[in-house]
Amino acid sequence: MKDTMSDNANSNASEFTVSEISRAVKKTVEDAYGYVRVRGEISGFRGQHGSGHAYFSLKDEKSRIEAVIWKGVFNKLKVKPEEGLEVIATGKVTTYPGSSKYQIVIESLEPAGVGALMALLEERKRKLTAEGLFDPARKQRLPYLPKVIGVITSPTGAVIRDIMHRLDDRFPTHVLLWPARVQGETCGNEVANAIRGFNAFDGSNGLVKPDLLIVARGGGSLEDLWGFNDEAVVRAAAESDIPLISAVGHETDWTLIDYASDQRAPTPTGAAEMAVPVRADLLAAIDDLDRRNKGAVGRNLENQKNNLRGLSRALPSLSSLLALPRQRLDEATGRLPRSIDGTMRDYRSRLSASQGRLSINTLAQSLDIARRRLAEQSDKAAAALRQRANIGRNQLTSAGSRLTPNTLLRKVETHQTQLTQLRARADRATVTLQDRRRASFERVAGVLKLVSYESVLARGFALVRNENNEPVRSVQGITAGANYSVQLADGRAEMIGGTASPSTPSTPPVKPKAAKPKPKATPEDNQGSLF
Repeated sequence: MKDTMSDNANSNASEFTVSEISRAVKKTVEDAYGYVRVRGEISGFRGQHGSGHAYFSLKDEKSRIEAVIWKGVFNKLKVKPEEGLEVIATGKVTTYPGSSKYQIVIESLEPAGVGALMALLEERKRKLTAEGLFDPARKQRLPYLPKVIGVITSPTGAVIRDIMHRLDDRFPTHVLLWPARVQGETCGNEVANAIRGFNAFDGSNGLVKPDLLIVARGGGSLEDLWGFNDEAVVRAAAESDIPLISAVGHETDWTLIDYASDQRAPTPTGAAEMAVPVRADLLAAIDDLDRRNKGAVGRNLENQKNNLRGLSRALPSLSSLLALPRQRLDEATGRLPRSIDGTMRDYRSRLSASQGRLSINTLAQSLDIARRRLAEQSDKAAAALRQRANIGRNQLTSAGSRLTPNTLLRKVETHQTQLTQLRARADRATVTLQDRRRASFERVAGVLKLVSYESVLARGFALVRNENNEPVRSVQGITAGANYSVQLADGRAEMIGGTASPSTPSTPPVKPKAAKPKPKATPEDNQGSLF
């Protein structure tokens, strides 16, 4: 035993750290396998981690391998991992030194055959059904005669031509085409964006919001139609405010958008037939309704005429209607003379009775009664006047007693005092006003003196006037032999018969003497022009 231990200690085997072994194994595995395709069933998938990465296992009947999908790759996957789904994963085999495990880093994921796709489809259908996206109560009625139809399909395929041809045959309608791929990885997102894009139209860019949408594609395999099973497409179809017809594949092909749409058509041509009625049938139906309407109106008028004739026969004739009133008129006409005679006799008897009452004695009695009433009224008026005079006399006496000489003198003295105070205030106001006016006048006079030409003359300048007393402003205005007057600061001088000619002075001007007190200005000297 001792010899064995000694042999181990003296061996030439190299020592490695755990990290060195892990790095070596990692490099060996990655160099040996690189990118691989692994088929297996997804196990232990619980959704994305908080970091966005996904961790699960791939297994078959005998073995299992850990798998990871990074966050950036997961968001781009066409097929998302689901528990129990059989898939083909493409990625790179590597190791995780932290737990001495090997794993595959998946970069793409696809179902393993039609069976796996069908299982995924059924699972997704159950999930969306539980959310109520396929509830028949959510479905809308298709418009009977849409003015604008939005079609979502490939612009280069035969589908759009079939739809346009069928619409032209049945009822020509304005069509808006939203191009979208109907196969491949981007199919689902493009179709979903097209549905939401049509619903977002508000007419602001001149694009009218469609009354009906058609999502169409020709037939194909399950893999070809897989884009229309995408959750984004199903949710966009269920959320659409515009009624939607799905026409994907042939009559035997079913996709999830068929359950979420408001109506499924077996073919794109069938979708066009569902969208609009036949124009010729409409015209025929309208003509038939018009014909029936006219017939009904005619029959109604004929029935009304028959009813009117029957009612007219039941009415009595004009002569029978007037017979009774005419008879009454005749009876009244016969009674009228007798009534007039009776009325005259009655008035005559009343007049005779009145003549008997209107005797001379009766009139005299009435006059006596009127005279007595007049006398009574006169006495009452005289008494009222005397009473009013007494009241006025008493008021006058009372007022006279209050107006004594002392009272009048006190009122006069009071008014004189008030008058004296007012006079003093008026004198003070007059003096103040005069002072203000004098100060204002002096300011204006000072300004006037500053701008007057006389202040300019006081600085040594002179004002030359011609015979018309007009200022001479230039040597060009001087004429030989003419008379001029020169005004200086201290007076005015006349130049008679001068022979001066226009020239420029060669000697500097002499400084003027101190100005003498200015004489009283004449009317023609006041406020002349400055040169």
